[in-house]
Amino acid sequence: MIATVIDSSPRRASGSLFGLAYGDALGKPTEFLTVAEIERRYGPAGPRELVGDPALVTDDTQMALAVGWALHDASAFTPEAVEPLLRRRFLDWAVSPDNNRAPGMTCLRACAELSRDIRWQEATVTGSKGCGANMRVTPVGLLDVDLDTLAGLAQLQAGLTHGHPTGLAASELTTYAVRLLRDGTALKELPALLAARAREQRLVYRADWLGDLWQVAGAGSPREFIASGWDECLEALARLDAALAGPDDGGDPCRHTGEGWIAEEALATALLCALRHADDPVDALARGARTAGDSDSIAALAGAFVGAAHGMSAWPSGWSARIEYADQLTALGAASD
Repeated sequence: MIATVIDSSPRRASGSLFGLAYGDALGKPTEFLTVAEIERRYGPAGPRELVGDPALVTDDTQMALAVGWALHDASAFTPEAVEPLLRRRFLDWAVSPDNNRAPGMTCLRACAELSRDIRWQEATVTGSKGCGANMRVTPVGLLDVDLDTLAGLAQLQAGLTHGHPTGLAASELTTYAVRLLRDGTALKELPALLAARAREQRLVYRADWLGDLWQVAGAGSPREFIASGWDECLEALARLDAALAGPDDGGDPCRHTGEGWIAEEALATALLCALRHADDPVDALARGARTAGDSDSIAALAGAFVGAAHGMSAWPSGWSARIEYADQLTALGAASD
């Protein structure tokens, strides 16, 4: 039996941030393997133990930390205050010697443009809805801010690299899920609440945060632009509902909700892993890592969700000392717990 931390307080922010890193580390070596290859290497349950000291993570955790520190350093949660901090942290990541973990091409392309000191709306990749938009957004969901600010921050941090409306919408939904779980919402309630949020926000274009992004992207109107992103997220959530309506077949969740390379699929498939294993957080990570898709991102988001739901008690006691960037995860978690 795996020993877990006994903690009198949930420490949900820490649980979420560490959960993201743990899932990332477990999914790192399986990202480009088939399910059959993963099972041959790790057994039918998938990877369940951290490997290495430290256990290395990918750009998913690195960029989540970049977002977390940008928010930590912000004097105010406004576009004017936060955008330069996000830009600086992203650019520091782009040139770091530790940025050697198969980083996403969209992030690299956008950072190259951001380094030219042009407006982020001109630098972003408007055609990309890759999961880089929401793999790093967890720290936003741990802030004590109103929902409009939460949404604006989530979309802004996504928009700096991924200017596609689905990347923006999926990032906001990921953030909203973390917020709900941190505040005590049960995991099983998330699908309905996220779908309601998507329908409610479908025509809301946050011009104060996004500026003229819709025009740069060539959309006919702000509402047309953002609605297309919410509609794709609603389609992904409908596939999640369909999968949850039946019994768990134990197979690859990507067959039901997508491989997770794009934002709405990463959200839906991570949620499927978290919901199938709501009472066993390590199983949720292993299920995400045992996929034929973007295993590290799926497992990372699943970890962020179940960690926000259960807190640090979700995780084996020895893991927090062995994960890469443990000091930063501890500091940012303590600031939000």
